[in-house]
Amino acid sequence: MRKIISPCGFHCIKVNHLGVRFNEQTVLEDVNLHVHCGSFHAIIGKNGAGKSTLIRAMLDDIPHTGSIEFKDTKDGKMQRLKIGYVPQSVNIEKNTPVSVYDLLASYESRCPVFLPKNRRLYEKIRESLRIFEAEELIDRQVCNLSGGQLQRVLLSLAIMDEPNLLLLDEPVSGIDQNGMERFYKTMDYLKKHYDLAIILISHDLEYVAKYADHVVLLDQTVLKQGTPREVFESKEFASVFSVGDKDSWIREERDND
Repeated sequence: MRKIISPCGFHCIKVNHLGVRFNEQTVLEDVNLHVHCGSFHAIIGKNGAGKSTLIRAMLDDIPHTGSIEFKDTKDGKMQRLKIGYVPQSVNIEKNTPVSVYDLLASYESRCPVFLPKNRRLYEKIRESLRIFEAEELIDRQVCNLSGGQLQRVLLSLAIMDEPNLLLLDEPVSGIDQNGMERFYKTMDYLKKHYDLAIILISHDLEYVAKYADHVVLLDQTVLKQGTPREVFESKEFASVFSVGDKDSWIREERDND
């Protein structure tokens, strides 16, 4: 991946008036986001708020109104946005003979995976896995990985094409506490050392408070966005989440001070 040598000079991603309707039902309406390189945005909200729909619209998987822009302000030219994506879950059949190398190589190369391993590609894949402390998994069968191991492999796959934007749809569901901490620390490392922006859907408010730069509270539209403190102390947050949710965040803030 491209390491940042100087502070980011990009006006990276801008979501303009994005909306989604299914038949007569409005799922998202007038969503506006402005995301810079090197930033970590967390999208929060109750179930049914449209969070995953927003990710699908940004991936252009579903019809939507509005636009998504990526602009390199160094020369003013519009460029194609490259997106890496990690879904909430992946179904892999038992006894599937595909190895981690085969999986990543199939996305990186047009050569059939049953051919002898390409040494250069093997090292590139190992390096991508190393970022997520998963290089030892390269020859393991994908079907035999734990949830946390598979998550790290999918993250490695998502960044192999050097994306400008990494979209993560609750990728830590079912991961234990140690795995959660490692995941968020890795996100913090990525945003500080690589030329990409991160948008994460999360229900883990304590981790969002600790690691996110910018929080977006969503309920069909953007109710509030800003720093974690600005959002979590807002009346909009109080109208969506319970007192217990806010108390857990306050405890996290106290622990960090």
